[in-house]
Amino acid sequence: MSSVKMRVGTLVAAVLTTVLLAGCGSSEGDETARSETFTAAAMGTERNFAVLGGSTVTNTGSSVITGDLGLHPGTAITGFAPLGPGLVTGETHATDAVALQAQTDTTATYIELAGEACDTTISADLGGTTLTPGVYCSASSIGLTGALTLDAGGNPNAVWVFQMGSTLTTASNSSVVLANGADACNVFRQVGSSATLGTTTSFVGNIFALPSLTLNNG
Repeated sequence: MSSVKMRVGTLVAAVLTTVLLAGCGSSEGDETARSETFTAAAMGTERNFAVLGGSTVTNTGSSVITGDLGLHPGTAITGFAPLGPGLVTGETHATDAVALQAQTDTTATYIELAGEACDTTISADLGGTTLTPGVYCSASSIGLTGALTLDAGGNPNAVWVFQMGSTLTTASNSSVVLANGADACNVFRQVGSSATLGTTTSFVGNIFALPSLTLNNG
């Protein structure tokens, strides 16, 4: 799995399950490292992508995707080299068998994340809070203004799953901070509606969103 680095510009991936994934290596996961909750090792071929969209992926500005870009069943990928300012360092799979399989696996992952048993109900804004590993759920929207710290307590296999029935929105200059051995590979957000990251947000982990994901400047 790869990472996405947005230097400037805006990227929008829309419709079906849209995925933004952290950098976690190949799909040959170590199943022995799994905890009681879903982990990166349990994902399918979607983990090989940095961004995977359903109908369109649109970029403005000199964005950089470090890893693979995929789209299925749509065909519209715009704003990337050679016709646009954006750069994809890996491969681009548009409406091919690889992207189809990744979308199939993404749907399975989304359903599994949504089915994780909730440990703690959360609401409103998570800025200024510190969360230990677990499954956190909200029937509505979740926001982030400021910093959210994820504290693994020294456990490198610690897992966070965030389930939200509606939107995920971060304010400008917000951040997610990993502490005490926390691994971005094992941070998951299952978003029932759109996810939007504000300008200059520093975000880590994986986002599975319906129906769209927007990364703003920086």
